[in-house]
Amino acid sequence: MLYQLPLAPKYGELSNERLCAGIADFKRRLGSRLVILGHHYQQDDVIQFADFTGDSLKLSQLAAEHHEAEFIVFCGVHFMAETADILTHEKQTVILPDLSAGCSMADMAHIDQVEAGWPLLEERAEGPITPITYVNSSAAVKAFVGRHDGACCTSSNAKMVMERAAAGFLEEEPALKVVGLRYFNVFGPGEAHKGTVYDPRFPDGGLSAAQVRAAQVFLWKGHCSVHQLFTTRNVEAIRALPEPYAILVHPECEWAVCQGADRVGSTEYIIKTVREAPPGSFWAIGTEVNLVQRLARQHPDKHVRSLAGIQCLCTTMYRIDLKHLYWTLENLVGGRVVNRISVDPETRRWSRVALDRMLALRPAQPVSAR
Repeated sequence: MLYQLPLAPKYGELSNERLCAGIADFKRRLGSRLVILGHHYQQDDVIQFADFTGDSLKLSQLAAEHHEAEFIVFCGVHFMAETADILTHEKQTVILPDLSAGCSMADMAHIDQVEAGWPLLEERAEGPITPITYVNSSAAVKAFVGRHDGACCTSSNAKMVMERAAAGFLEEEPALKVVGLRYFNVFGPGEAHKGTVYDPRFPDGGLSAAQVRAAQVFLWKGHCSVHQLFTTRNVEAIRALPEPYAILVHPECEWAVCQGADRVGSTEYIIKTVREAPPGSFWAIGTEVNLVQRLARQHPDKHVRSLAGIQCLCTTMYRIDLKHLYWTLENLVGGRVVNRISVDPETRRWSRVALDRMLALRPAQPVSAR
């Protein structure tokens, strides 16, 4: 994870009112040269200044469509800003207001681990292997996947991408095995036996040669630190309430929680489900707390609460705050670019291959303009 140097003390002395007024003024002065993107999990103080909100991939695509924007300020985490740099024009500059805003999930599949484990899998699998990486991964891992005839996937189309990989992306020899470079719930009921977990913390991923030969799918050991906070005890507690709560969770929750939920879907699916639900309905949602609280405020005619009784917060994304956004824009107005996120040309090229294969299989998620 990158490290963000502390801001000058003067920024901590500014009130929220002065920070907000300054950000609004900087936006006005930069005009169409600037686009601010806000991920759904970002706190409301920052989201109010976003030109668009959405999931990471759609926001990156949207930035690429705004050719007039010289500066793309991504209020999200590091891998999201990398994806934006991959998909935007080379003349556009992508900025992350706080370099420490990383993703523990992305960090669980380091490129060195992937490159070290791949030859062994190829040797023992005794046939072609296709790698798939969740979009929550570094540009280096995306590029590795692109070079090895694989693809990225999102939580909404993971199973579709995996099935397409098994048939062969290049429409040549189909893959004998598929490696999912992240652990997520891509299988339906009764299909979990297809996945064998590869744990990079152990020699050979903790798998014997016989296990490699027998497996159809290898799932890289990793998890989302936010969604893993939801437990089956939370599900049981909601079921015990007198109100008729429907449980709606993100597929990054653990398998047992997903099995105990009424509905499982991506961030955009969760938003759409609540938006289209009838007035008076009850929803317990297993995803990041900023989004849950925002949905509750946006839909006061419905009963929306978190599945858990604790604050399930993405602490790294929370590092993007008013002070860092103010500092970023103040520097842009002064002609200085801080915290630029730039992916080298070779990594950019192969990452784009992996991303394009994913985009060809499923329309992009919707986005909200503010």
